[in-house]
Amino acid sequence: MPEHLNLLRAFGGVFFIFWTAFNTALVDVVGSEQQIPLSVVKLWASAFGGEIKSIAAKYSGSQLLQKKYKEYEKDVAIEEIDGLQLVKKLAKNMEEMFHKKSEAVRRLVEAAEDAYLKHEFDADLQYEYFNAVLINERDEEGNYLELGKEFILVPNDHFNNLPVNISLSDVQVPTNMYNKDPAIVNGVYWSESLNKVFVDNFDRDPSLIWQYFGSAKGFFRQYPGIKWEPDENGVIAFDCRNRKWYIQAATSPKDVVILVDVSGSMKGLRLTIAKQTVSSILDTLGDDDFFNIIAYNEELHYVEPCLNGTLVQADRANKEHFREHLDKLFAKGIGMLDIALNEAFNMLNEFNHTGQGSICSQAIMLITDGAVDTYDTIFAKYNWPDRKVRIFTYLIGREAAFADNLKWMACANKGFFTQISTLADVQENVMEYLHVLSRPKVIDQEHDVVWTEAYIDSTRSKGILLGVVGTDVPVKELLKTIPKYKLGIHGYAFAITNNGYILTHPELRPLYEEGKKRRKPNYSSVDLSEVEWEDRDDVLRNAMVNRKTGKFSMEVKKTVDKGKRVLVMTNDYYYTDIKGTPFSLGVALSRGHGKYFFRGNVTVEEGLHDLEHPDVSLADEWSYCNTDLHPEHRQMSQLEAIRRYLTGKEPLLQCDKELIQEVLFDAVVSAPIEAYWTSLALNKSENSDKGVEVAFLGTRTGLSRINLFVGPEQLTNQDFLTAEDKENIFNADHFPLWYRRAAEQIPGSFVYSIPFSTETANKSNVVTASTAIQLLDDRKSPVVAAVGIQMKLEFFQRKFWTASRQCASLDGRCAISCDDEAINCYLIDNNGFILVSEDYGQTGYFFGEVEGAVMNKLLTMGSFKRITLYDYQAMCRTNKESSDSAHSLLDPYNAFFAAIKWIMTELVLFLVEFNLCSWWHSDLTAKAQRLKQTLEPCDTEYPAFVSERTIKETTGNIACDDCFKSFVIQQIPSSNLFMVVVDNECFCDSIPPITMAPIEIRYNESLKCERLKSQKIRRRPESCHGFHPEENARECGGVSGLSAKPPLVLLPLLLTIFSR
Repeated sequence: MPEHLNLLRAFGGVFFIFWTAFNTALVDVVGSEQQIPLSVVKLWASAFGGEIKSIAAKYSGSQLLQKKYKEYEKDVAIEEIDGLQLVKKLAKNMEEMFHKKSEAVRRLVEAAEDAYLKHEFDADLQYEYFNAVLINERDEEGNYLELGKEFILVPNDHFNNLPVNISLSDVQVPTNMYNKDPAIVNGVYWSESLNKVFVDNFDRDPSLIWQYFGSAKGFFRQYPGIKWEPDENGVIAFDCRNRKWYIQAATSPKDVVILVDVSGSMKGLRLTIAKQTVSSILDTLGDDDFFNIIAYNEELHYVEPCLNGTLVQADRANKEHFREHLDKLFAKGIGMLDIALNEAFNMLNEFNHTGQGSICSQAIMLITDGAVDTYDTIFAKYNWPDRKVRIFTYLIGREAAFADNLKWMACANKGFFTQISTLADVQENVMEYLHVLSRPKVIDQEHDVVWTEAYIDSTRSKGILLGVVGTDVPVKELLKTIPKYKLGIHGYAFAITNNGYILTHPELRPLYEEGKKRRKPNYSSVDLSEVEWEDRDDVLRNAMVNRKTGKFSMEVKKTVDKGKRVLVMTNDYYYTDIKGTPFSLGVALSRGHGKYFFRGNVTVEEGLHDLEHPDVSLADEWSYCNTDLHPEHRQMSQLEAIRRYLTGKEPLLQCDKELIQEVLFDAVVSAPIEAYWTSLALNKSENSDKGVEVAFLGTRTGLSRINLFVGPEQLTNQDFLTAEDKENIFNADHFPLWYRRAAEQIPGSFVYSIPFSTETANKSNVVTASTAIQLLDDRKSPVVAAVGIQMKLEFFQRKFWTASRQCASLDGRCAISCDDEAINCYLIDNNGFILVSEDYGQTGYFFGEVEGAVMNKLLTMGSFKRITLYDYQAMCRTNKESSDSAHSLLDPYNAFFAAIKWIMTELVLFLVEFNLCSWWHSDLTAKAQRLKQTLEPCDTEYPAFVSERTIKETTGNIACDDCFKSFVIQQIPSSNLFMVVVDNECFCDSIPPITMAPIEIRYNESLKCERLKSQKIRRRPESCHGFHPEENARECGGVSGLSAKPPLVLLPLLLTIFSR
């Protein structure tokens, strides 16, 4: 072995001599290679590391706090968290909470049905009700408008500080409906009795928020009463009957085949109306439904050819996909309805046998301008005598020549016939089929409580649907049942629906454009597999959908700090079902410190004494005491509630005894740091340049202490540790960012970072440093607290530049300095972000964007590693073709005028004869195409970078076009930082920068087809009301129904909503 070494050394020496000679000869062309001495860089790094750690430790008081917890080490009990027992307990708590909400809804159902039965319809009824749009409105003379009486509104923080009336409800009527229509007035009159129940429900359960009754007649009664404001066009388009929650409660799951006539007679506005009818039908389908669309003339044309012969789940993405394909339909040829009906029946039959669909109701929707036959032989073959497939027929246009055939088809197959003459007629006529599908549920007198996915925002006779009553359950109400302190720093709880969609999860991002907070189009249908994407086989998702109880483990890559940083850890998942609902609950605990919990014990007296110090605050979104249960407690802070609970002054308060005991313990242990910080602040010689501005600590119980070393008005970052700075405070989802990052750092060392701005350029002027406090010295020790400081960036950088001017030479002359033009010096963190650069504008940038060649070499050498991440909730900018005509047809006013224009055209027979209707209509259908940039949901892939902990220092040379670029990277002791010194005389422009910009994942047509066909496992709703023998099939739109008063039902509903 020594011989080999000698050979290598000798060769190296020869190479060096040769290279020097060669270089000397070509000095004018190439330039010399810059040698950066590792020993000097190590000296700089050591000097800076010692200085900055001394400052961070001194001002944070980390050593004092560590010492205080150590003093209690023998008095605390460390326990390993039993994940299965924990998730079962949480599920039980949620079950009880959901049961309370459903009981409130059942009381509304009983009251509404009773009120309806006692009411006699009066066509001449005059009744002044509170119209939600007109309340408090006056005319020019100062008098209240009709239906607009005085309605007292007071801001209420329980209802997002909106002005409401908690004594009364009010009524919203869609703009396109007459608000004094007899049916509306009668419904409003008898439903007035719900006011008493609304108020009573709220008194019984003060955590309730919105309660409402959505009438089948179209009006919407809401409690508490609130004023509705029209849009800029004076329109309120909201109609409760076409809301997803209404439809989900009113009907059972269904398989639907939509047949669209595209024969030559459907040209012009008829085809436009047909497309709008299809789109409106799609609006009525939910996640428990399945569908396909077939266009027909003399041939069949699947709107999505990829889905030939099958049905697809009616989730938002699939419906939007089909809508885009509707634009490709055009009319020509002859309509052969018999071929289309045969295909539809065969498809429904075969799909039903696969067991993949709804396994409940089935229907064929026929959209045409006429049928030459009744096709009874087809119905006899496939559908009679059971008539399990309902037929709904939509006659497009004003002609009634073929209406009788379409009426007969609907009536003979338990469906409904309707005629649509204009675009304005579409929505109201499409809604008719929902009343038919609701009949079996009505006749069965079933009041199934329907639970929906998360949103931002029934009695007996022959089957009349009164409407839907419901209440909203805020997601924050779910989170209150989850003890965050039991889940650890990185742990979290989450819940999903029977379709695998997320109900609550800390990674769910329902909003985009942070300043504007717009709702994403698909925010309510994000699948668990899209956030827990490392589970490629959907093991966790499928087990939860199937309502199993168990455990699952996997390595995960969790992003923090606006997705720019990544923490790699192993999570253990525990899951079970929430009984009485279609939901399943999961808990994720991170391995190591996340699996352990400890109990301390102090007296109530000393705990309260230290808890009531002015620098102490508690996590606002954690539930130490439930202050929502009684109105007199709602204005209490958590600190006040704890004090009154412990002193026995509020026996009705319900509090988490275990959490309160632990927060008292943390208050006592951390109390000495207040005096320590105060002494530092009073010492005028300390911090004279006011570089350190804030010291802070947080404990595992959500307790925080903050100390300012400068006046509040002098703070560089005014938002830090305030409610506006969500990332850095305790909330219902997560621990503060500085706490989470410190927990993954080597004990005793500090993690430094620059807060990322939401803007493109990072304009942060502060540096945050934090370190974790552990009870024991091993991985099984819980991280009991984290402490830190925030300092001015300018102060931090000055310390760095001072350290980088040091040298070991006796004469004080430094061979190299960061002031030299020949080198560039950087300070980067363990994720590759620049904290210090000679170019101040580069602060906060990713190092690979500035020094792409060096970063590429660091990745090759293993000093840093690239981690590929995926975002399935991204929004991408895309250029979409749009035309004024398309928009005009969707606008209700332009649609109305288009319909009038078409009717005029129809009246002029010669225009029809010469097929000039299309010409007359051409200004509406001509496509003045233009590109419009919009944000659309998309999937993206992007990198994150993390340093290799075992590599402390590295030197390297990079072969560039005509030179070698050298660099040195040296870890800063006791930190997550690295000093990088780079040769500035060799340029590597041929090596591109490395960016973290996300790349949209583009799916080719083949892959799109596979994604459409691949249906994830889902669990059907437990109840199905597809048919009932007592249905009155003659109430089918074509034949007059019986005059006897029909039975009715009010359907209960509970919505889970985002209210964060």
